[in-house]
Amino acid sequence: MIKVILSSIIVLSLFSCSDNKKKYSEAEEKTETVTVSNPVINADVPDMSVIRVGDFYYMISTTMHLMPGAPVMRSRDLVNWETISYVFDRLEDHPRYDLIDGTVYGKGQWASSIKYKDGIFYVLFSPNDEPFKSYIYTAEDPAGKWTLHSRLKHFHDASLFFDDDGRNYVFYGTGELQELNSDLTDIEKEGVNMVLFERDAEEYGLLEGSQVIKHDDKYYLLMISMVWGEPGRVRRQVCYRADNITGPYEKKVILEHDFAGFGGVGQGSVFDGKNGDWWAIIFQDRGGIGRVPMLMPCTWTDGWPMLGDINGHVPEKMEMEVYNIPECKGISGSDDFDKDKLSLFWQWNHNPLNDKWSLTERPGFLRLKTSRVTDNIYNAPNTITQRMHGPVSSATVAIDISGMKDGDVAGFAAFNSNSGILSVKKENDVNKLRMSTNDVAFSEDSRMRVTDVNEIIIEENEIDNDIIYLRIDGDFNQGKDIASFYYSLDNKKWIKTGCDVKMIFDYRRLFMGSKYAIFNYATKASGGYIDIDNFEMNACVSEINKF
Repeated sequence: MIKVILSSIIVLSLFSCSDNKKKYSEAEEKTETVTVSNPVINADVPDMSVIRVGDFYYMISTTMHLMPGAPVMRSRDLVNWETISYVFDRLEDHPRYDLIDGTVYGKGQWASSIKYKDGIFYVLFSPNDEPFKSYIYTAEDPAGKWTLHSRLKHFHDASLFFDDDGRNYVFYGTGELQELNSDLTDIEKEGVNMVLFERDAEEYGLLEGSQVIKHDDKYYLLMISMVWGEPGRVRRQVCYRADNITGPYEKKVILEHDFAGFGGVGQGSVFDGKNGDWWAIIFQDRGGIGRVPMLMPCTWTDGWPMLGDINGHVPEKMEMEVYNIPECKGISGSDDFDKDKLSLFWQWNHNPLNDKWSLTERPGFLRLKTSRVTDNIYNAPNTITQRMHGPVSSATVAIDISGMKDGDVAGFAAFNSNSGILSVKKENDVNKLRMSTNDVAFSEDSRMRVTDVNEIIIEENEIDNDIIYLRIDGDFNQGKDIASFYYSLDNKKWIKTGCDVKMIFDYRRLFMGSKYAIFNYATKASGGYIDIDNFEMNACVSEINKF
């Protein structure tokens, strides 16, 4: 039996690359037994909705203000995941998606629902933002193009549901149920529209994160629950069960576990496996890295989907059969920018200006051009990002800065509402490398304008090179959440600069885990550019089996 811990599998799953349309070879049909550790993906993948269609599992997650959005991830074994598409390229309900007259940090696409019926995949989501209307997208091939099907009323944390009798519903909010018409283009005028139950007195806030399944002719609504406990809030997964879709519903706590000292695990999906087994993927808040998914078995007990091991706990490790997929692309990873299309690893911060970036003007490089003038990274168009990974990750970017103009600022960041930044600023033909911290404040109205960025320059050095190498190491072990910063002029000798920065998850601001971010913006006049030669990411690898 071959045993590797999950971090080894993540290196394989997250960082290799292949053609998205590639068919699996006979060699890739082979499986091996591995020891899988939780979290199954040690990165920010919140609000998961998961289904199985044939031999594949499909998962969708929240990415809010990042574009393209609503990543669709696929797996054959629940361990090796790869991003195969995004549901949309951009959202255009108002100019704030373009960083004009405000921002959509922490808004945009929220918790989604992915479903399948009669050869068609469906995704429903509602941005937590004006005009407060939901989207339904469809696709025949989930790795291909998704098409906007309809816009409906706003449904908070909704779950689309197709019943056996052909009727269509949305479960949302705190136990609310709304019937849709037959073609999912509107509300069914005389259909079901009701609140199914009220939350218990011990709970506060919303019961949210609805995910619905039907099993043995019963309806199961899974929701995250918060209760008052010691020393404070307790997060758990609850289930409401009924014989009829309109109720009455009875409730049971199906998972309540303070896993690994990070707090309760709650919100996600229950789904059937390929061999008659059942599984759940539920997330846990883990500070600066974000909200990470936990994989666990689901056991039907007295008609309830009980989650976790025999003690009702999230398993730290599990023995599982996984496919040998050496070229599974994963969800993040290195990129040498030698393709004519941007890798699915990347997401832009807000809608990109597509005429201000290029992979073809200098083949083998990603060119980022400046556009509108701004004085901070939070308002800068065309900042490009990837997730940071735990427990330890490191990323290096090689940048040609010779095309920068006076006043331009470009570089590499551990990006969040509290950011640590390595930047080169061109001032009077002098390039100054700075390590700084940035703490952003927003207006308290719906526009979320950037009202202040508290920038503290920790260290500054003049550099003469046209090529500079910047590196950020992230340490998420045991909640450390520390980013460290380095630069090199030859990619050999590395110099630590500035200070370590504590990475923070703040739901009131960006509402997501920390990201590696590459940026270029103008403070005086547009027209400058940088060329990114490559981006190299590495994660922690087990001493047991190094790939």
